[in-house]
Amino acid sequence: MSRERVLNKKAAAELFRYLDEYAGEQGVYMKINFVNPDHVHALIDLPTGFSAEKVVQLLKGSSSHWVNSNDLVTGKFAWGRGYGAFSVSHSNVDLVARYIAEQEEHHRVRSFAEELREFIDRHGLRWYDEPRR
Repeated sequence: MSRERVLNKKAAAELFRYLDEYAGEQGVYMKINFVNPDHVHALIDLPTGFSAEKVVQLLKGSSSHWVNSNDLVTGKFAWGRGYGAFSVSHSNVDLVARYIAEQEEHHRVRSFAEELREFIDRHGLRWYDEPRR
């Protein structure tokens, strides 16, 4: 789960706005997103007719192209392979939105890799490239 931190604050802020606008153009309601230097969190309402895979494919593909077209990073930008998608009950939407809004502060304490590993272990999940336990 190694990730390169290639997006600076200015690039992240521009990508935040782009993702919000592009999602809306595609008919995807994005309640909130936060662009970290090496990953993105987004809370979306998955529209009927869209799979999680399709939405992620749209957002990753379009945003990679947009980052490269606008020279936001040195060299060629591409998102890493894979993604995580989790459903959220209506009663937890505000909690998850607050978690996403506080990403910058949150990752001063723990890295994304540490947090993801803890989440996977806590919930008994299997990451896409892990061998079966």
